[in-house]
Amino acid sequence: MKKVKLVTTIMVMAFISLTAMSCKDAKKEHNNDEGHNTEMNHDNSDGHHDSDKKEMAMNSNQDGNAEIILKDYFNLKDALVVDDEAKAKKIGASLEKSLENLDVSKYTDAQKLELKDIILDAKEHAEHISKSPIAHQREHFKVLSKDIIDMVAITGASNKLYEQYCPMYEKGSAWLSMNKEVRNPYYGSKMLKCGKVQREIN
Repeated sequence: MKKVKLVTTIMVMAFISLTAMSCKDAKKEHNNDEGHNTEMNHDNSDGHHDSDKKEMAMNSNQDGNAEIILKDYFNLKDALVVDDEAKAKKIGASLEKSLENLDVSKYTDAQKLELKDIILDAKEHAEHISKSPIAHQREHFKVLSKDIIDMVAITGASNKLYEQYCPMYEKGSAWLSMNKEVRNPYYGSKMLKCGKVQREIN
């Protein structure tokens, strides 16, 4: 019986080790908001997230308003990285306005429809971020990041971007960064370096 217990213990330890390896800096204690439903009622079957799988289209004449949106997005990401709820609220409000002002006139009819859908959804999440505590800000940031990745697939970006991914937050969550070095906006100081670069967007 001792042998069976020992083998079982070894197998359990090996499984735990493999799970923990997905994030080197993972702390043993991390928690989501107790009792909060983290589903955002936003699934990828609505069509516009199909572009996640497409290569990013980098337009030669960049849209200035899209760059303003990206600037606000990156400032928001940085606020979440340093656990600054108040700053994230302010930037969320600013991002909502930037999204509202995106000029879609130069795009094709199909791109206009897709961008309008993306912007409508992104504005909703930016608004929630401007009014929510940090745990909920991070939940909305996850879906907002999908929207911004989809937007960039159409509008392009003037700088190289990195799509990064945390396997632990909400069964896996992506975000965009201008820096290759991972700084996790979903866990902040709890697990700052948890994640990896999924792809470079040139």
